[in-house]
Amino acid sequence: MRPYLIFFSIVVLALAGFFIVAPPIADGQFNPVSKNIEFRPAPYAQQVHNHLFVADMHSDFLLWQRDLNKRHERGHVDLPRLQEGNVALQVFSVVTKSPWGQNYVENASNSDRITLLAIAQRWPVESWISLMDRALYQANRLYKAKDASRGKLHIIQNKRDLDRFIERRADDRELVAGVLAIEGLHALEGDIDNVDVLYAAGYRMMAPVHLFDNELGGSAAGLEKGGLTDFGRQVIRRMEQRRILIDLAHASPDLIDDILLAAHTPLVVSHTGVQGTCPGPRNLSDDHVRGVAASGGLIGIGFWEGAVCDTGLDGIVAAMRYVKRLVGVQYIALGSDFDGSVRTPFDAAGLPQLTDALLAAGFSEYEVGQIMGGNLRRVLRASLPD
Repeated sequence: MRPYLIFFSIVVLALAGFFIVAPPIADGQFNPVSKNIEFRPAPYAQQVHNHLFVADMHSDFLLWQRDLNKRHERGHVDLPRLQEGNVALQVFSVVTKSPWGQNYVENASNSDRITLLAIAQRWPVESWISLMDRALYQANRLYKAKDASRGKLHIIQNKRDLDRFIERRADDRELVAGVLAIEGLHALEGDIDNVDVLYAAGYRMMAPVHLFDNELGGSAAGLEKGGLTDFGRQVIRRMEQRRILIDLAHASPDLIDDILLAAHTPLVVSHTGVQGTCPGPRNLSDDHVRGVAASGGLIGIGFWEGAVCDTGLDGIVAAMRYVKRLVGVQYIALGSDFDGSVRTPFDAAGLPQLTDALLAAGFSEYEVGQIMGGNLRRVLRASLPD
């Protein structure tokens, strides 16, 4: 074989590996499950779980090259596993930028590993350079999944959508609702009118920051970790006018303080831990738990070690028990961070394990129902646009 043909063949094979093999491998490595194959929920717990409205506040599924309508052996979420876990509602959050070497302590904003992932997964060329295009592309992925779901996946944008879905699901437990969220409003690209663009695309929950500081304010993992900027205040006002839920996940303490003072609507923390059971730079202090509760909002307890200082169920239950004692069970929700580059003790199909663990820890059936989804349903019903 001629040398140039050998070289061309090597290039073709390398590209094939990059575009076909690399993304699934990365997905599997970044989103593992620590399954206990011997664990089975008690029959009573499974029966309780089967009658719950289960709702989770945070999954990064849309970042990964998976068909939502097909069952997969990697990652945490797909429609079959949501159905198996009796999940009625899943918040699908969108990531548009993430720094290389990301950590919970200190990240600069001058690098981005999502660009490589976008190229490897063959996203549209526009998304390689535009954070807004990445947000719109991932939203479109959810709509396409809905269209291909044969009526099983619904997307919630307002109260009417939610009410109709709840009514329909009473007759069909395989129905799943999705709510679009975004993790970090650097995706606005400095233009406040892009709040309206995201709203028109269906986004109903937005976190001002992610893993680095941006134009709105400081991240708990940023360099400056500052408070709300003037642009950030404008965005918060626009979000409230649009009835978009404000998500304080990843916000610096100063940013949380400023938004607690500035906001007039319920605030949520979609995926977090609490300092009372797991000290860490991204977890909430007691004062911030109280502040979110006073707003009428929710604390979404995460399922991974960085949030609960445990790789199993005990840390999740301990965090929920702590929040219950501090402010009450009505402010607790699920904040799994499924598919968020974390290891979780189970995937979406394994959520009956959490119901079992909560009942075993002494939570009442009513309390479990509120934690597992009733509280989020209530807050969405109160916060979504008409």
